[in-house]
Amino acid sequence: MIHLDMYQTIAAAVVALMLGKFLRKRVNILERFCIPAPVIGGVVFAVLTCVCYVTGIAEFSFNDILKEVCMVFFFTSVGFQANLKVLKSGGKALIVFLGLVIVLIVSQNFLAVGLAKLLHIDVLVGLCTGSIPMVGGHGTAGAFGPVLEDFGIEGASTLCTAAATFGLIAGSMMGGPIGKRLIEKKNLLSTAVTEDDSLLVEEERKHERHTSMYPAAVFQLIIAMGIGTILSDFLSMTGMTFPIYIGAMIAAAVMRNIGEYTGKYTTYMGEINDIGGISLSLFLGIAMITLKLWQLADLALPLLILLAGQVVLMFVFTYFVVFWVMGRDYDAAVISSGVCGFGMGATPNAMANMQVLCEKYAPSVKAYLLIPLVGSLFADFLNSLVITLFINFL
Repeated sequence: MIHLDMYQTIAAAVVALMLGKFLRKRVNILERFCIPAPVIGGVVFAVLTCVCYVTGIAEFSFNDILKEVCMVFFFTSVGFQANLKVLKSGGKALIVFLGLVIVLIVSQNFLAVGLAKLLHIDVLVGLCTGSIPMVGGHGTAGAFGPVLEDFGIEGASTLCTAAATFGLIAGSMMGGPIGKRLIEKKNLLSTAVTEDDSLLVEEERKHERHTSMYPAAVFQLIIAMGIGTILSDFLSMTGMTFPIYIGAMIAAAVMRNIGEYTGKYTTYMGEINDIGGISLSLFLGIAMITLKLWQLADLALPLLILLAGQVVLMFVFTYFVVFWVMGRDYDAAVISSGVCGFGMGATPNAMANMQVLCEKYAPSVKAYLLIPLVGSLFADFLNSLVITLFINFL
């Protein structure tokens, strides 16, 4: 037994992160599919520990207490991004698209639960392949995995992470072909426009990064986290189970919007996003190196069926629902390719999908406004609330 303490665990996570960055620069397919560096290095580390465990050479144990701290920091930064002014000024298209994303989140979970029942496995195992890893990606997968493990689902973190990795690749592979087929089959290039005056989105205030602002940004995050613990205590009185960060996300959203509407103080979003990004990398690094891959063995076939179901759902939803609801034009086709990216992976994958189409055919201002706004600012926040409801009512 090799035990790594708190400091050694986070150091190993950073080594895995650096290894991931090194490999991504040198393996083109990893860069192409926007696979996060902590995932790449973490999988290599997890495979090594799995080999050691299976062969009986050694078994690793980790003190991952800092994983929770980094997770709460990251999701608090997500809460600060929920700017109601942006939502209000985004126009009808933004509201409609946000509604579609909520429908997608709910559909992914209903499909996961339904397939789990057909396969006669625990519905919470099915939920490991729903919107937690799909819309949520690796960050939400790492956060909700331990929550599901508390409900008795052994290896839930590993299942969620495996599904999230699959989603990144599948979403990147599907997006371009779906957009291309829609554009060419329906002759949509004639509907492409270079400007969209109807979509008036208030531009987010851009903060120039200064070292003097980072302490204030950290303090804002910590205050939101502190208030969040009180909110979480109140929420737990309902008898429902909430992830530890949900109170901090709500507190951060309230703080952001009070500042926006009153003008009494500045929210240092640039710095908060930077700190959130660092926290996410550390969180994913620790989550990945502590995976127990051998726990996937008994669920290999059901996992493949569950993930195949999500692929079919994504194709049907983007090709027949998103495209038609968003206007059945060139912009709608590009948006459909973007939804494949963040609906099964992450916003960078969505942007990569759209970039391929826009470089080949024509720019889409509408798609480049909607996808980052909803994918980055609102999807994770809403997804966490929906997942919490599913976990408590199943």
